Amino acid sequence: MILKVARLGFPSLRTASSQVPPDRIKTKEFQQLIDDMIETMYEYSGVGLAAPQVHLPIQLAVLEVHDHPRYPEMPEVPLTVLVNPIVTILDRTLVEEWEGCLSVPDLRGRAPRFKQLRVTALGRDAEPVEIVASDFHARVIQHETDHLKGEVYLDRMPDMRALGFLQEWQRYMLKPEPEKKE
Repeated sequence: MILKVARLGFPSLRTASSQVPPDRIKTKEFQQLIDDMIETMYEYSGVGLAAPQVHLPIQLAVLEVHDHPRYPEMPEVPLTVLVNPIVTILDRTLVEEWEGCLSVPDLRGRAPRFKQLRVTALGRDAEPVEIVASDFHARVIQHETDHLKGEVYLDRMPDMRALGFLQEWQRYMLKPEPEKKE
């Protein structure tokens, strides 16, 4: 089932999420929630979705990058379910890139993120998960785990002049520079 995505201003987006009891993960209801979140992520062409974005202040996020139309040049990220994730930064180098968010529709902004991290969590079947991620994969994890803390990418932007509407961003920011003739 496609879930309604909360937009910026809805309280769950600004509320720190609660941990999920491990014995709840294997329940039929929780498994259905995971399926619904994955389906919703696909429906809205997202690369990740956190439970606060579907009005639930719990520590659950899903992510996947596979032949994504908005990120065709990005390496694939397998379908991942993260319950109660803990992020440890491995490389504190900040990389500033464009981000968007299903809860902040039609906008894009440049946000700094750490280059490399390790995330430990419980997976879909409550199994331990440990992932070392770099670059775009690390960005997606940081973006989704920020939602679990009640934060959005706008909170990380050092310069709000680097915020624009998606249509304008696509028109002006993604256009290749014209070749100079000598």
